[in-house]
Amino acid sequence: MERGLIHVYCGNGKGKTTAALGLGIRAAGAGKQVVILQFMKGEETSELDSLRRIPGITVLQNGRDYGFYRHMTEQEKAELTQIHNRCLTTALDLVGDGKYDVLILDEVTWAWNFELVDRTRLERLIREKPEGLELVLTGREPAELLLEHADYITEMRCVRHPYEKSVPARKGIEY
Repeated sequence: MERGLIHVYCGNGKGKTTAALGLGIRAAGAGKQVVILQFMKGEETSELDSLRRIPGITVLQNGRDYGFYRHMTEQEKAELTQIHNRCLTTALDLVGDGKYDVLILDEVTWAWNFELVDRTRLERLIREKPEGLELVLTGREPAELLLEHADYITEMRCVRHPYEKSVPARKGIEY
């Protein structure tokens, strides 16, 4: 069994999720089984439509778009935390069986930072990751614990973005 490593894609630039999903597609193309768990995201996107068509990729998501954290009510935060924890349990059950090779936790840094997920379970996963599991973590402002265990850390830095000129997100490009 090949040793799995931990990747962190972070920073304020575009491309964290794209890099993680690209790795997932590459792994699936090599015959590996991939679980993608999206935290903080509930909307259907073009990439999810594509990913669901690829054998070997399982996508888990909260199923509802709660919007930005700063706009959520306390009830919505509690709901989202329950959903995140349910999805995390499903993902951990899948990789715990040893049938999956790659686990992508997209936007996990926000879920961690805003305490919208069971930090104890995530910490245990990071510290006691199954030997052969490739673990990918994405998001802005990763906690020190996530960084200290990472084998790869890639920071995406925004130099220029169309949003600065009021260009809205475009289907098939940004979502």
